[in-house]
Parts: sequence; structure tokens; C-alpha cells
Amino acid sequence: MTLRSLIAILSLCVVAIFSFLSGDSWADAGSPADVKTPSARPVIILGFVGGFVRHDNPSYSEVKLAARLRQRYTSGTVVETYSNHDGKLAYKRILELLDRDHDGNLSAEEKQSSQIILYGHSWGASETIDLARRLQADAIPVLLTVQVDSVSKIGQNDRIIPSNVAEAANFYQQDGLLQGKSEIRAADPLRTQIEGNFRFDYSNVPYNCVGYAWYDRVFMRAHTQIESDPKVWAQVESLIQSALLGPAKSAPTQTAGQP
Repeated sequence: MTLRSLIAILSLCVVAIFSFLSGDSWADAGSPADVKTPSARPVIILGFVGGFVRHDNPSYSEVKLAARLRQRYTSGTVVETYSNHDGKLAYKRILELLDRDHDGNLSAEEKQSSQIILYGHSWGASETIDLARRLQADAIPVLLTVQVDSVSKIGQNDRIIPSNVAEAANFYQQDGLLQGKSEIRAADPLRTQIEGNFRFDYSNVPYNCVGYAWYDRVFMRAHTQIESDPKVWAQVESLIQSALLGPAKSAPTQTAGQP
């Protein structure tokens, strides 16, 4: 484990302790409500919040983005947010949505017809790539992954994008104690297009994160600034829109066990 990873874990643990002592409601309150499954060629967009934030906390940008996407894509699209500790739940949800004939098994056609987009912040960004890797093992393609100030969780590799992902983008800052991943790269550049590693600078920007606790200001100042920066999330939303509506390339056909 690198020194930076250790600092990130310690910082998040300190924030979690202060949050618990102050009575903040960061514990997840359960899985998202059921959404009607699209009848054909499902579009599935899942977002992961960072730290110990509730999956449905409306103050956080990941949840705000999901709300906007639901308003924009009202037909044939499922948009949900999850705690970064609920990766297994999100994985099961995807399998359920892809199983259009409800026979308990996914055919090759059901897998390849999916349009899956995953995004997240901090530990949620790390969980995004871990989920994509789970789907790779089942030969399920992913259209797009987006990481915002990605912080690796223990046992996860959020730097290497698996080859079942068609496009990937990374947004990060390096101005505070807790810094996101500065670079992601494709396991197979012929299958995955890295849209970019986009750095944002908050070194001379006044802290203006409304609703965040004092310990966020102390321990995760720039990390929370990028999470609440509307410019960042406007670009994330644009990437999602381009992947779904624009001339984006198709998700790669994937065989289980490929890198």
C-alpha cells in the first residue's frame, strides 16, 4: 500500500468518526426503490457516492446528476445511485435488469444488447471500476465509466480500465491532503478509449461547499470542492449524453476472462 493510499484511508476514517460523533446520517438507509425494467435494449446508469454518504442524499452531486438524468431520459432508462459499499447489490441489479425474459439466465444477446454507464466520486469512483470488472467476468460490456477524484478502496484497482469498457474518463485534483487518481489507462487501448484525465485546480479557490461539515473543510477541502463543482458534473453529464445520443462507439463485444 502506498503512502498516499494510507493517507487517503486515514483521512476518510477520521471523517467517518467525526460524522458518527456529530450525528450525521451517513449510513445507507437501504437499496434504491425498484424501477420498472425497460422492455428492450436497456439503458442502465448507476452512480456511486463517496465515503459513507447515503446513496440518496440530495445534497451530493452524484445524486443530483441522477435526478437530472431521470428527467432527461424518461423512457427505457434506469438511473439509480448506490453507496460505494453496495457494489454487490448494484451488480445483482444489473443482472436483474438485463434478464428481460426473467428466466434467471443471461443469454449472449441479453448481455451484448445492454447499454451500461457507471460513474462515481472518491471511493464511489473506485467502486465504479470494480463493478465494471465484475461485469467483464460475465462478458457484459460497459459503454462508459466516469471517475471523479477516484480514491482506491483496499483490494481494488481503479487505475486500469478493463477491456469491456468502451470509453472512460477521469476527473481529479491534487491540491489537498486527499487527492484523486491522476491517471487512468486502458488494459487494452484497442478496446477502450480514454477520453481524458482532466485536472481541476482548487489551490487558489475559496472553499464554497455549502452543507459540508467542518471536518470536510479540514481534512478533505479540495476533495469536496471537486465533488461539488458544477463545472465537473456538467462535463460528466455531457459525456453521458454523448455516449447515449451522439456518435459514440459501441461497447466492445466481450468474452469472459479477457483482460
